[in-house]
Amino acid sequence: MTATGLSGRSVFLVEDEVMIRMMVADMLEELGYKVAAEAGDITEAMRLAQATEFDIAILDVNVNGKVISPVADVIRAKGCPFIFATGYGSSGLPEQYRDRPALQKPFQLDALGKTIEAALRGS
Repeated sequence: MTATGLSGRSVFLVEDEVMIRMMVADMLEELGYKVAAEAGDITEAMRLAQATEFDIAILDVNVNGKVISPVADVIRAKGCPFIFATGYGSSGLPEQYRDRPALQKPFQLDALGKTIEAALRGS
């Protein structure tokens, strides 16, 4: 399965669970995306969000007990689309970002691909 017309785009991935981050990175590559950068904590995510060029970000809502909002703020200021990944459902999203797309963990390859495509087309 490849991302129709969108393959080759780059993704910034923030996820504190190493195994989940590796799995999502593999899924992204299978869909034809490149992982531009990965972060497992808020400090690294902030640094990479500011310093890295990417087309879209996938953000875990809760990173080692900290809410992802500061990273989302940086990405929004850059004008890049982003998707939340959460095990908490839409009610677990930061209040100011409840209108953003969210993937409910665990998610499948097809759901990931469709959500990214929709977010990229909507940007």
